[in-house]
Parts: sequence; structure tokens; C-alpha cells
Amino acid sequence: MKLYADTPMRRSRQIFGDLWVLAWVAISVWLATKVYAVTMALAVPGRKIESAAKSMGDKLRDAGGGVDNVPVIGDKIAKPFNGAGGAADSLADAGRSQAEVVHTFAWWLSIAVAIVPIVMLLSMYIPLRLRFVRKASTHVALRDTESGIDLLALRAITNQPLKVLSGISDDPAGDWRDGNQQVIRALAATELRDSGLKPKAVVTPRRAKS
Repeated sequence: MKLYADTPMRRSRQIFGDLWVLAWVAISVWLATKVYAVTMALAVPGRKIESAAKSMGDKLRDAGGGVDNVPVIGDKIAKPFNGAGGAADSLADAGRSQAEVVHTFAWWLSIAVAIVPIVMLLSMYIPLRLRFVRKASTHVALRDTESGIDLLALRAITNQPLKVLSGISDDPAGDWRDGNQQVIRALAATELRDSGLKPKAVVTPRRAKS
């Protein structure tokens, strides 16, 4: 598998691009953690309400239990305390629910903050890198064999601009059919360089046929 080009300029751009993507991902994740922390601050009042109401409810029930043993009127005195304790429990439940809603919102918001920019970038960058890796890996395998050189030359005839081909031969297709090795290797070298790869040997482009 060929991950990076042979030519220094293109290889440097690819490495810089990969590092930039990693930095983008790291920044997105860091920003998501900050958003989560800031949003979770909204849950603090709910937690405080839950804690205070729960404590109040426990104290009211304890007070009700303390007067419940008073002869004759104990039950009547304890009833308001127990009722107030139940109301405090309801308030504690409301505070807990509020905190849970904020927690859920903070979680999904932080995921969105991280995932959306990461997915947008990777959806554009990864196909480009994979296209290079597939093409370069194939070309590396082809440049090691004579038949592969022929295929690269044919690909150059198909893909390269006419201006480039005319700089190699007046009739590149005819020279390819005739097996002109000088032209074939020049064509293959052009195709390899276009992919950011170096040919196995230095190839001298052809001069026009006499």
C-alpha cells in the first residue's frame, strides 16, 4: 500500500493534510468537551433543588415521626409534617428531572459539535486520500514489470493532455503499438509523475520521429 507520494512537494502536502485533519478532529473533540461542561452548568440549579428538597423532606418526616407518639393528637400533628415531606419529595423529583434533561441535552449537543465538523471534513478528505492510495499502489506494482510499463504508457496515452503527449512523440499511440521502448518508458514515466511517483529509471523523452 502506497500512502504517500515519492515527489517531495506532493508528499509534504499529503503529510500536512493528514496532520491538519488530525488537528481538526482534536480541536472538534476539545470544543465538544467545553460545550458539554458549559451546558452542564445549567444542571447545577436542578441538582441543588433536588439536594435541598430531599434534605427538607427527610427533616420534615423526622419531625413528623417525633410528634407522632404524642398521645391523642400525635397523628393529627404528624400529618402536616408528613404531607410537607411528600411535597418536598415532589420538588426533589422535579429538580432531578430538570438536571437529567440538561444532562441529556448537553450530551447530544456535544456529540453534534464534535461529529458534524469531523464528518464534513472526512467525507471530503478521505475519498481523495483513498483515491491516491489506490492509484499509487496500482502504479507502484505496474512500474516493476515490463508489462506494467506498457499498461502505464497506454494509460498515459488515454489520460494525458495532447500537449504533454506531443512533447514525447509525434505519434505516441503508433510508437506504443510498434513497441518503441524509449517512448513507452517516457509515457510510463509521465503517468507515474502525474501520480506523484518516480519511475524506476531516468527516462529520456523522445524527439519527433524522422
